Amino acid sequence: MKNNSGEDVFRISESGEGVTFSLHVQPKACRNEICGLSGNELKVRLTSPPVEGAANKLCQEFFAKLLHVAKSNVRIIAGEKSRHKTVSIQGTTKEEVLALLKNPSRSSE
Repeated sequence: MKNNSGEDVFRISESGEGVTFSLHVQPKACRNEICGLSGNELKVRLTSPPVEGAANKLCQEFFAKLLHVAKSNVRIIAGEKSRHKTVSIQGTTKEEVLALLKNPSRSSE
């Protein structure tokens, strides 16, 4: 989805428990990092290969560390076998997730 000026729009929904948003995951990268937007999804590079759930596990650990929540609060609710995933993170806010896009140095390890 694009906004009125033709830019990509990141869709994120917030509830009383946390946030839900879409990811585009690039496995087997040289480092773990958020690298911007891909369409309406947050693009994430992960070092793990996409075998036996390793990339999914690393994705959960990565977001838990970035957002200072327990790993059990980060769930992949759709796309476990796809590069396009939907994640739900309890214990964080929309503003905290959007801050990761504005501060790239905080969004890599």
